[in-house]
Amino acid sequence: MTERAVPDLAQGEPAALGEPALETHALHTDAEALHGARNSRVIWLLLASAFVVILNETIMAVAIPHLVTDLHITISAAQWLTTAFMLTMAVVIPITGFLLQRFATRPIFIAAMSLFSTGTLIAALAPGFEVLLFARVVQASGTAIMMPLLMTTLMTLVAAADRGRFMGRVSTVISVAPAIGPTISGLILSYLSWRYMFWLVLPIALTMLIIGIRRVENVSEPRVIPIDVFSVILSAFGFGGLVYGLSLVGGVVSGLENPAAMWISLGVGAVGIGAFIWRQLRLQRRDRALLDLRTFHSSNFAISVGLMVVMMAALFGTIILLPIYLQNVLHLEPLLTGLLLLPGGLIMGLLGPTVGRLFDRFGPRPLLVPGSILVSVVLWSLTMVTEQTSPWLLLAAHVALSIALAFMFTPLFTAALGSVEPRFYSHGSAIVGTVQQVAGAAGTALFVTVMAAGTASMAVAGASAEAAQASGIRSAFLVGAILSLTAIVGAFFVRKPADMMEGAPAAH
Repeated sequence: MTERAVPDLAQGEPAALGEPALETHALHTDAEALHGARNSRVIWLLLASAFVVILNETIMAVAIPHLVTDLHITISAAQWLTTAFMLTMAVVIPITGFLLQRFATRPIFIAAMSLFSTGTLIAALAPGFEVLLFARVVQASGTAIMMPLLMTTLMTLVAAADRGRFMGRVSTVISVAPAIGPTISGLILSYLSWRYMFWLVLPIALTMLIIGIRRVENVSEPRVIPIDVFSVILSAFGFGGLVYGLSLVGGVVSGLENPAAMWISLGVGAVGIGAFIWRQLRLQRRDRALLDLRTFHSSNFAISVGLMVVMMAALFGTIILLPIYLQNVLHLEPLLTGLLLLPGGLIMGLLGPTVGRLFDRFGPRPLLVPGSILVSVVLWSLTMVTEQTSPWLLLAAHVALSIALAFMFTPLFTAALGSVEPRFYSHGSAIVGTVQQVAGAAGTALFVTVMAAGTASMAVAGASAEAAQASGIRSAFLVGAILSLTAIVGAFFVRKPADMMEGAPAAH
């Protein structure tokens, strides 16, 4: 072993080469460790908070009959507690692209969780329908900010080679929280008042808020940019009008809603979105767009977002049809219906991290191609349900669909956001969130419309109520199965983002 020279300071002998470098390297390593611990803490807190707020999106569905009785309102009014939540999400999410650039991580997180916690408290104390509706809007405002904040933070902090693994955890949140929402509400409503759905969530939300105030650090660099108020107005009319119009489709087909309101809303939405896109194309020349559409310059982003539309429509359409089939055709209790659909959601969520690791290693195509094929196979099999189909076959189909979607969502999220320039991460996250809301509303409207039309035609022909409903549901799944074929084709065109290729430098 070679002896290291000992410096003679009296004679002015220089220190041995490498000593300052070793000290600097040690300091650098310690700084990196602290930096990594901070980043990990921020991401895990955002994941936990996102789970809590997204859980609330579906928790009201089972409670509608109880609300009708307790608040003395109609079913149409009670549905507004879900519709208003979706509308608020559709209006607020496009604005988050600006918010995440203008403000740092910590104040944005505190604002989101404060809004959600305040809305939850108001809902638990609501004396009547109007106050409860207002509370749902406040809750949705916080929820809308949380998911883009999580995705943007993740894309900023996580090295490109590890993004699939972390995005798998995001998929877990997105999948499990909505899946267990109806089951949790069903259990609560079996023994307690509907207000306990909010009283049980409130302490968890407040705990996340307190931890965030103490532990979340700013991991982004905000910049002062003006907000274009006209774009905000166009976004509200465009996305709000479209989602509201789509939410009316089922009622119009069933004869419960005025078709004029639906067409006016869809028209306002279409014109608003068209004007919004035109405005953004002009503003982005000066880097002032509320939602920068240059993300679509990446064909990989555009294709991935297109596939998300098909998959989200299939997911939300199936989520709305299966409970109707299980309760109206097979006459199962709501709680049993929720329990039958729970395994699929849990499996989808548990597979998220595994699929993420597979994405990091193999890329998107080996996951997306078999995943899209399995989605199509399940939807085609559901076109054969009858009033005698076993609930266990429905359980197996839902589990298979959930596995297939798990193989789709993580690769699509990662490939889409990994394909845009880092300066557009916040805009890409906002676009993905907006697409989820609009595609979910469109899928629900499409499936419900086809189901109602098919059911009505069979009822006129003299079929029993169960047979007519089963026929309508078969028709709806047929449309979904045909749409799924486009996803199989698109899956072959999604590539691994350039910065995730082997040998590419890690993102910072």
